[in-house]
Amino acid sequence: MQTLKNSMMTRTNEVSKKVQSALEHEVKRLKALLKISDYLGSTLDLDELLYRIMEVTREQLNADRCTVFLIDQERQELWSKVAMGVNQEIRFPMKKGIAGHVARTGEILNIRDAYADPRFNPEVDKKTGYRTRNLLTMPMHNKQNEIIGVFQVLNKKQGSFTEGDVELLKAIASIAATAVENASLYDELNRSFVSFMETLSTTLDARDYITSGHSRRVTLYAVQVARLMRLSKREIELIRYAALLHDIGKLGIPEIVLFKNKKLSDEEYNIIKRHAVLSKSILAKIRFQRHLKEIPQIAAAHHEKIDGTGYPQGLKGDEIPLGGKILAVCDVFDALTSRRQYKDRMDILEVMDILEKETGKSFEPFVVYHFKNITLNVLIEILEFGHKEDFKAEDLNLLRNYTLKDLLRIRKQGAKSDEEFRVAEIFMYYYQRKYRGE
Repeated sequence: MQTLKNSMMTRTNEVSKKVQSALEHEVKRLKALLKISDYLGSTLDLDELLYRIMEVTREQLNADRCTVFLIDQERQELWSKVAMGVNQEIRFPMKKGIAGHVARTGEILNIRDAYADPRFNPEVDKKTGYRTRNLLTMPMHNKQNEIIGVFQVLNKKQGSFTEGDVELLKAIASIAATAVENASLYDELNRSFVSFMETLSTTLDARDYITSGHSRRVTLYAVQVARLMRLSKREIELIRYAALLHDIGKLGIPEIVLFKNKKLSDEEYNIIKRHAVLSKSILAKIRFQRHLKEIPQIAAAHHEKIDGTGYPQGLKGDEIPLGGKILAVCDVFDALTSRRQYKDRMDILEVMDILEKETGKSFEPFVVYHFKNITLNVLIEILEFGHKEDFKAEDLNLLRNYTLKDLLRIRKQGAKSDEEFRVAEIFMYYYQRKYRGE
């Protein structure tokens, strides 16, 4: 009788442990899904969102890596939207590999030995230097039940992926698919907005043939400076759009004044100065997203000076938005280095002498400092925007190792090596070259 009691107690304890283990597993799974659901409301950046989801997946499934492949229907390829441990985009035909099989068939595949499966594509491992042992691959369906991508988890750290892992990844893949679909709609709207901004900028360039390309070049300079200043993605986006449209007010300036190639009278100069106010007025009528609402203020501030002598408002110091301070430097640099029908580019040393003399008066010192840290390959590609096909790759590779600050030192103090001499020679060749018809 005692033996029977002991046996029943042992069995009860075993059942209790199994129930407790199952409950703990379920709690863990629910926590993971709750965490992922929280992420959905925290960002509209698809890359950031998917990376967060993959971090949770990797942790919960005790795996080494995760990858999200999206389907490129036009090219019939899978490409890595986000892949852990990989700094380059992975692309391959949908007819290849485990991920390709899942994308075509919608099957869920739990492969215990990758290299033993004939469907496995080892080319990705060769390309990335990674060794796949086992993998769990899951299709992602949109609301219409169409397969839009594949969620793949690689290398379980202990043993192989379990049925519990499969069930958890099903739920995660469903959430990821919703995130991809929503973010794709957002991206599509954003692309339409960007297209609208660029069209407005192109319209201005088409009208003002004298300064054609000015807005695009100022935008490229401003984005480079913002990146060197380590501004956030949203701040860079804000500055980019403000730069594209900073001169949109020139649409309201009479052509007889705008295109005059002689010295302007005081009255004509005052008319030209109105373009900053007009830019703000025009842009204020556009319904920007909340994080872009400062575009009109930034665009209108590109002629403000930190000593308060600028226009249109005479702002000084910190009254001027940071984006406006960046645009001020980029706008003047482009104006001084642009070719005109009636003059060649000003020598780069003269240009920078003007900027440096105005630093602390017109320009914010730390903006000029970061501008001088733009690498020469980027600088010359912006200066020669529209002639990129004429560059030699080896020239750009050499210029990539030097900044504008380095060039100024070399030009003023002389080259310290044959390479420095060559760098200055290459840069000045592109800077001074002329084209047929000029």
